[in-house]
Amino acid sequence: MAYYATHPDEMPASFFAYSLVGGLSISAALIISPLVTIVRKRIGLRLTLILGSVLLFLSLITSSLATKMWQLFLSQGVCFGVGMGLLYISGAAVLPPWFTSRRSLAVGCATSGVGIGGLVYSIATNILIEDVGIRWAYRILGFCGFGANLLAAFLLKEWGGRTQPDIVLDEERFDPRDFGRIEILLLIAWGFATDLGYVILLYSLPTYASSIGLTPAQGATSSALLNLGLALSRPLIGYISDSFGRINIAGILTFLCTISCFALWLPATTYAPLLAFSLIGGALCGVFWCTITPVMVEVVGIRKLASTFGSLCIAMALPTTFGGPVAMQIAGSGEDLKFTHAQLFVGFMFLTGSLCVWLLRCWQIFKVEMEQGDNSTTTVRTRRYWVSWLTPRFLFSSRRV
Repeated sequence: MAYYATHPDEMPASFFAYSLVGGLSISAALIISPLVTIVRKRIGLRLTLILGSVLLFLSLITSSLATKMWQLFLSQGVCFGVGMGLLYISGAAVLPPWFTSRRSLAVGCATSGVGIGGLVYSIATNILIEDVGIRWAYRILGFCGFGANLLAAFLLKEWGGRTQPDIVLDEERFDPRDFGRIEILLLIAWGFATDLGYVILLYSLPTYASSIGLTPAQGATSSALLNLGLALSRPLIGYISDSFGRINIAGILTFLCTISCFALWLPATTYAPLLAFSLIGGALCGVFWCTITPVMVEVVGIRKLASTFGSLCIAMALPTTFGGPVAMQIAGSGEDLKFTHAQLFVGFMFLTGSLCVWLLRCWQIFKVEMEQGDNSTTTVRTRRYWVSWLTPRFLFSSRRV
């Protein structure tokens, strides 16, 4: 999309439309999460992954043939998003049951592939566009992705083998009334705020580099370093989460991302400071998707992980869809492009997310103490006593959670 934004003759459209395509691809992947769960139970994990691989391949091939903006919305937006959802949602739900004591480390190692893939794609795509043009770049990426995804589809295996289809216990189903539970609302608020900041940062960094006078190659390098930070940090985040508490580390890292936006991104008006922020910010900004599954296991339990994760993904569709357009509207366009307000907005989004995790931590400590005291009335009390857990004893507890 950054290429089309700087070469409007290739695909005439507004900055808003360009940024909306990227957001639409992510939101489409999240919106279909309940459908992915159903499909995986009906046809099995392997066929679900193969179907996602085919859709992802078709989306990139058809994007290479697109001549109108609406065609790009359907190919790179909707089709790509559906394929990515079939792959990502299935893979995210498969890994946690394999581990108990080092679950966060395992998830961190697996999700580091997002950063490695982003790093390779950022550099490779820029080189391909310069050498063979945008259309052949789409086709080459499509074939490479298809091969890698097919390999993963045949190697990935569910814990204990394939589960029996159509057998889902009542306690494993997501109850819509659960959206009234404090812990679910706090998880959604944390994800909504940090996802909005993450998407804005991810998609606006190359544009920000251009706004301070850097070349497209330098912008691609800054984006690649952000993905490198994602790749390098996730196994480490998983390890320290297992050691010091999954909710504890999620909150601390979300707050550190706030500091990096204010202290490093705002004053980054030249190439070297921007690279420093890209690496450090990249290591921190993806903390939500790195830690959400282990945190959800702590909060809702392993049995309700898949159903609750799917419902959470639907809630994340709004910030992922409009994160990029919001950044463009705040920053402006053309000669009026100013990123200060967008940078402040991203920083405050991560600050809001860190406050949500702090409250979630407080609630979790309260719940654990109630379970230890009287297990039979835990569910009733946690739904009825909305304020009783907001006390200094729980807010400032040093407990590992």
